[in-house]
Formats: sequence, structure tokens, C-alpha cells
Amino acid sequence: MTTNIWTRRAMLLLAALSVLLSGCTTYVTTQVTAFSDWSGGDAARTYAFTREPDQRNNLELTTYERIIANELATHAFRQVDGNDARYLVGLSYGIRSDMVTVAEPVYYNPWPAPYWGWGRPYDPWGPWGPFPAGYVNQSYPIFTHLLGVRITERATGKEVYNVTARNSGGESSLVRAMPYLARSALADFPLGNGVVRTVKIPLGNSAGASNETAVPAAAASPAAASGAKAVQ
Repeated sequence: MTTNIWTRRAMLLLAALSVLLSGCTTYVTTQVTAFSDWSGGDAARTYAFTREPDQRNNLELTTYERIIANELATHAFRQVDGNDARYLVGLSYGIRSDMVTVAEPVYYNPWPAPYWGWGRPYDPWGPWGPFPAGYVNQSYPIFTHLLGVRITERATGKEVYNVTARNSGGESSLVRAMPYLARSALADFPLGNGVVRTVKIPLGNSAGASNETAVPAAAASPAAASGAKAVQ
């Protein structure tokens, strides 16, 4: 329990720092975890979305299903009527908010004008100077977004793929975060069983992912060909 608490605090602190640096950040970073029993090589990737009875008229879920359908199409999946589908795809999603407090330094300049060029363009430190005078606690909202995609065989009910995507930041809307979650969750489908990795997608371009380690060209999937990269 103690480990989980400190892990959660560390994640929230990192997310808070990402908010503070949002002016310089150019990527949305998502952690992806996959469990797989996928028998590769199947040509009939037909599917239908499955819902719980209380979700049948859920407009929010319909919106997310369309986003997932676009990503599945890049991996040769074709949406059909439920009675004709080989696979059933179920979605889970959510958003959680937390407040994180970060101690920020307050600086001062020990050499006031005119000796150090207070406020002048050539003063490298500006009006605050290079030395910290103390720290002020600042609180920031952090939002954690979650998407789960579960694929089962319709005929047998066997689970063949289960992937979860999670990211945190200052974005308070799950709708705006969903394209990044979907793109990250299904990049390089299918992942191996028990794979945990980080996917980076350029901010403002949820149609393509980028990271330090590229997928080899010989094994590139349609998602990889469009720029999907990840760290295993």
C-alpha cells in the first residue's frame, strides 16, 4: 500500500511539472499496457462494439467508439453487424482530478540598478536576478485520463486482447484527450502479452505518434508507417 501511495504521488508530481512546462512541451505522453492472446495472421478482422444494457443510448460512448473505429481501421479491422462479427470490442474510460502542490522558487537580484542593468535588455537575469530568495507553494489541477479496449471472440467469449492507455496533464476534457489515448492504445497492434511502454504523440496531431525508438521498417504496421514510435 505504501509503495502505491508513493508511486501515485510521484506520478502526480511529474504530471504537475509537465503542466508547468506546458509552454515548452510538444508531446502528449501516454503509458500503454497490453495483455494479448492474439493469433496473428487472421484475415477476417470483422468486429462489432459491445455495450452493457445501460450504455445502449450513451452518446458519449458513441463518440468514443467512432474514434476507436478509425484506429481499428488502420489495422484492417472492418465494422459489421453484431451477428456477422468475429470479434466484439468493449470500451472502458474515465477521468480523475487531483490537486498537486509544487514548491516554486522566488528569485531576487543582489545588484540593483544601475550597477547590474535592472530591467535592461542586456541583463541576463531580468528584474528577479539569479538567486532564490525562498519558495512559494503553488497548487495545480492534474487530470488523469484512462481508456481500456477489450477484444473478445464473439463465438467463444474468449478474451484475445486487452489494452489500457493512461496519461495525465492539465487537460480537463476527456473528449479532447481521447484521440491521443486511442492512437496510443492501438499503435503497433497487436502488442505482445504483458508489454508496458510509453507512446509520445505530437501535441495537436493525434493522427501520428513520435518517440525516441522507431519501429523497424520491415515490420512496420500501418500505424508505424504513419509515424508511430514508442519506447518499450
